Amino acid sequence: MKLSIIIPIYNEEESISLLYQELNQVLSSLSFEYEIIAISDGSTDNTDTIIKEIAQKDKNFKTITFKRNFGQTAAMSAGIDMSQGEVIIPMDADLQNDPTDIPKFMEKIEKGFDVVSGWRVNRQDKLMTRKIPSWIANYIISFITGVKLHDYGCTMKAYRREVIKDVRFYGEMHRFMPAYTAWHGAKISEISTNHRSRKYGKTKYNIFRTFRVILDLFTVKFLMDYSTKPMHFFGKIGYWLLSLSFLSGCWAVFLKIFKGTYFITTPLPLLTVFLILVGLQFILMGLLAEILIRTHYESQKKPIYLIKEKINL
Repeated sequence: MKLSIIIPIYNEEESISLLYQELNQVLSSLSFEYEIIAISDGSTDNTDTIIKEIAQKDKNFKTITFKRNFGQTAAMSAGIDMSQGEVIIPMDADLQNDPTDIPKFMEKIEKGFDVVSGWRVNRQDKLMTRKIPSWIANYIISFITGVKLHDYGCTMKAYRREVIKDVRFYGEMHRFMPAYTAWHGAKISEISTNHRSRKYGKTKYNIFRTFRVILDLFTVKFLMDYSTKPMHFFGKIGYWLLSLSFLSGCWAVFLKIFKGTYFITTPLPLLTVFLILVGLQFILMGLLAEILIRTHYESQKKPIYLIKEKINL
């Protein structure tokens, strides 16, 4: 199997048949095997019935139906787990992603890239509620992760199976897949895609979702930099707090000796004690995190390294 198309779906009964027709027209012209995996994420409309009918007619169209709504990340993870293709391309079910872009993604993959990210250059969404929050989020994500992309929010991306087969995603973290794969040594590229306006249904996104994405970004950054050495994160904060407590205590002593300021008349002694306690707590949290990390890796026999190639082994 060369290609797997992953489509998370939530209440898109009006769009899914048209999307299938467009996909079938594009994919049938390609010279390799493919599959389309549609994941109904707890849809409450007629989506489940429609995708079942399509699956009965086309063996290349496969379906997964969730018992309830688990979110786009869970749906995408299920599709990836069940897929067989060497290349995996997730895309939205609302017809805004254009199936005619698929050959462009495959061409980039064939040139040796591990991940090809879509960039909605002429995005057909509302300016204030979709575009501006997306621009801000993309800048923040690129800055924090160090992986410079114009459009993290574009669902349509192409991945070689080997770079994401062992990655597990939670929350809203599907959009950080390029950052995860870069962490695993993937070679990443970006192409412009045709973005179309929504014809049917309602968008599942709003401005408040941007804040949830930013919160998940902190988790991603922590996992990328400190997943095997959490003490370096918590310990660093603890040392800074203890250093501040030392300065605060010294200043309180200076005021007492040279200015005649009694400890009871200044908050510095209380601040010193507070900073010492919090600093020690951060160091202890680091120790606990180190124990948890070792339990995580050793109990599952997970390596703390990733091998690109082996010869004569």
